[in-house]
Amino acid sequence: MNELIHKAAVLLEALPYIQRFSGERFVVKYGGSFMDSADPAVRQGVARDMVFLEAVEINPVVVHGGGKAISRAMKEAGMDPDFTQGHRVTCKDTVTLVHEVLSHQINPEIVSTINALGGVAKGFPGTEIFTCRKKHVQGKDGEMMDIGFVGEVTSVRTEPLHDCIEQGVTPVISPTALGEDGQLYNCNADVAAAMTAVALQAKRLVFMSDVPGLLADPNDPESLISHLHITEVKRLKEQGVIGRGMIPKVDSATQAIEAGVGKVSFVDGRLNHAVLLEIFTDQGVGTEIVLK
Repeated sequence: MNELIHKAAVLLEALPYIQRFSGERFVVKYGGSFMDSADPAVRQGVARDMVFLEAVEINPVVVHGGGKAISRAMKEAGMDPDFTQGHRVTCKDTVTLVHEVLSHQINPEIVSTINALGGVAKGFPGTEIFTCRKKHVQGKDGEMMDIGFVGEVTSVRTEPLHDCIEQGVTPVISPTALGEDGQLYNCNADVAAAMTAVALQAKRLVFMSDVPGLLADPNDPESLISHLHITEVKRLKEQGVIGRGMIPKVDSATQAIEAGVGKVSFVDGRLNHAVLLEIFTDQGVGTEIVLK
């Protein structure tokens, strides 16, 4: 009996959040090792969260990564993955392979998993949604470096996404884009997700990765920073708390919040139902970044 009462208490805790967010748009960035898990149950756990959001009339939009799968595919094709300043150096052959892996392998798998669990999802190659500009990175000598067909998303075509949302369909988007020159580009999925959230005026943006959130001590998983105001970001960067790997995510989060996204969360994709726990419980399980 106590177990049943506890279940009722969990539902009641979620109720005000369900009421508050009904009809809102949530952008979820799929990323992390759960995407590569050999256990279907792990991959299904995240997809089931998207189905739950649909069921309570919240409109999820998924933008996914796939870096590990790309590196595997490159090695199988006899190509050596090369990174500069955290960005994958992408030649013409590489960007074609990237597009194949992201848009024609990972994307359909996510869609089919959501649909198999009772949801309704539709896949979009990023080239149908995103446009970008060519990205250069600053080398150690201060000069700008050309890293190939790597782009930075500059605009989001929202019409197909709104059509999906109106029909109760979850869009699933890969992070490729067409450049202003008409060329195919590989783009950072975190930036793509943030730009999507801004364009859709999303209520929430959730980043999934392999860490619990922002940690005050990177070596101590118990040092989670559960709440962060964007005015604190600069100080934490200077202190090294926000390290190199998290900087693009946090910068994207800050820009999204400043552009009107209600709240941004970082959660551990390895934790079962992390998205639901972050959204529908009082305590949450990750780091939330807010404007005020």
